[in-house]
Amino acid sequence: MKKVVFLSVVALLVVIACGILCAQNEKTSPDALTVIHNRKSVRHFTGKSVSRDDLVTIVKAGMAAPTAVNMQPWSFVIVTDRPSLDILAKALPYAKMLDKANAAIIVCAIAEKAFQGKVEIAIIDSSCASENILIAVESLGLGAVWTGVYPDRERMDAVRKEFNIPEGIIPLNVIPIGYPTNEDKPKDKFKEENIHWEKW
Repeated sequence: MKKVVFLSVVALLVVIACGILCAQNEKTSPDALTVIHNRKSVRHFTGKSVSRDDLVTIVKAGMAAPTAVNMQPWSFVIVTDRPSLDILAKALPYAKMLDKANAAIIVCAIAEKAFQGKVEIAIIDSSCASENILIAVESLGLGAVWTGVYPDRERMDAVRKEFNIPEGIIPLNVIPIGYPTNEDKPKDKFKEENIHWEKW
């Protein structure tokens, strides 16, 4: 009888432990729609470093984006060097938050690799990759914000010069990444008037 009670207690503890582990996994892996709706432009960072593994995971998500005829006309510069981040913060008017973010990804569009060699398609595909990056960042509990580089010639030249990006490559944006202070909140952007059923 004691053995049966003991085994029952052990089985109950195993079930409880599994439940706790499942709950923890659910907390660390929110569903896609939750991540999309929680995504926000984060401009306030704690200064804590982002791991190399997380940065690779984020860029992999970028490369999983849709792309015309699967041409993948993009490339990514991952920046963690503090002096380089500070240079970007000074050169780009809307990237001042890089003084606290400890990483950035520069998304670059490559027209010659795009379908039909079109700049517009390279920009569209690289924008899709950028959105995947922003969603991946949110899913990892990190924060990010798209700061525009293209089509401003002065900003593009500054980024090219600092990171040896060839003239034919378009630095589309700089995405600062870091641990958020949680000051920035998601916005509800749903507007029913922007939906048209069947026709405009």
